[in-house]
This record gives sequence, structure tokens and C-alpha cells, in this order.
Amino acid sequence: MFLGLAGEQYRETRHQRELAEQALQRFKTEIVANREAVERVREYHDNLYKQLNILKDLPPARRDTVHVEFHGVRPANFNHAAWDLAVATQSLTYMNSDLAYSLSEIYNVQDQMNGLRSGFTQAMYNAPPSLGKNEEAFFGAVLLYYGDMTIFEPRIVQMYDAILPRIDKALK
Repeated sequence: MFLGLAGEQYRETRHQRELAEQALQRFKTEIVANREAVERVREYHDNLYKQLNILKDLPPARRDTVHVEFHGVRPANFNHAAWDLAVATQSLTYMNSDLAYSLSEIYNVQDQMNGLRSGFTQAMYNAPPSLGKNEEAFFGAVLLYYGDMTIFEPRIVQMYDAILPRIDKALK
């Protein structure tokens, strides 16, 4: 009886370790992809924010004298399937708790960034700068969004860079 219980416990522990390893492998793949998504738009956001700050200091009547390279919002689109699956399978409970906590922090920051993008997009559609109306409100929303992205993007890249070696270590 004791050997049977010990064998069952061994199988369960092995299964839990496999779930954690599979989740960590998915996290690694997803975090690398999310990091690349941020890096693809980061320079554009930085440059656009600098151009917008030049415009901000001009009176509205003179803003059309400055050319701004605006080619769409260009948000980083984050994958989160690894997180969703880890939560659904409860595989986070089989990982080192500090590592799981750090992963949670990363996905929370990504959610904050997505929330800012949603708010900005909603502001664009609710108060578009058409026919001379709402220009200041729209400009304020644009400036605020890109200002926030120039803060969030370096931070999330740092978080990605810090967690990837920890995931590699946990996988070994």
C-alpha cells in the first residue's frame, strides 16, 4: 500500500513538473515575441513623442508649420495565450513562486499598456479632430498616450530581459 501511494505521489510530482516546464517554455516563446513587438514600435513612439512635444509648445495656429511623421497608432500587440493557459491549467502553482510573481507583474504591465491603448483609441473615436473641433482634446490624448508609451516600453523590455534568464535557469 505504501509503495503504491509513493508511486502515485511520484507520478503526480512528475506530472506537475512537466506542466510547469511546458508553461515556462510557452512563456519564454511568448515573452520573446512580445519583446520583439515592443521593439518594433519603440523608436516610432519615441520619435513621434518628440515631434509632438515640439508641436505642444507652439500656438495652435502655427502647428501646421511643423511636419509630424504620424503613421498610425502602432501599438505593440501582446500575446497572452501562455498566461491564459497557465492560469487555466494552474501550472503557475507548480513553479517557483517568485518566478510566477514576476511573470504576473509582466502580464499586468502589458494589460496596463493595452488599457492605455484602448482608452486612447476610444478618445480618438469619441472626439476626432474634425472640422476644427476637438483638436486640443485630441492633441492632448495623443501626447498623453505616446508620453506614457515612452515610459512603459523601456520598462517592459527591462522586465522581459530580466525574466528570460530566470526562465532559462528554471528550465535547466
